[in-house]
Amino acid sequence: MTGDAAATVKLPERLAGALRRLAAALDRLDAASERRAKADAARANLEEELAVLQDDRSRLAVELDGAIARAKSLELANEEVSRRLNQASAEINAVLNKIADREG
Repeated sequence: MTGDAAATVKLPERLAGALRRLAAALDRLDAASERRAKADAARANLEEELAVLQDDRSRLAVELDGAIARAKSLELANEEVSRRLNQASAEINAVLNKIADREG
């Protein structure tokens, strides 16, 4: 019975060791679960920020297209004004030359 008594004494020690290892494994699992939850939350935040940035990019692209169109329109208007000013200047010079020829 001494063999049985030794086995009986060792069984609780083995059980206690197994329980310690199980508790340590559960602690590591819990820590890993918390890290995963934090990583998932961070990913969700990044995805939300990405969506906001994509919306901003789309809005800015539309604004840029509008600004480019307006710049082209202003450039055409500027060219037209320049053409008209050159024409008016030429007509004024012609009138002044006629007056100078009459007086001279």
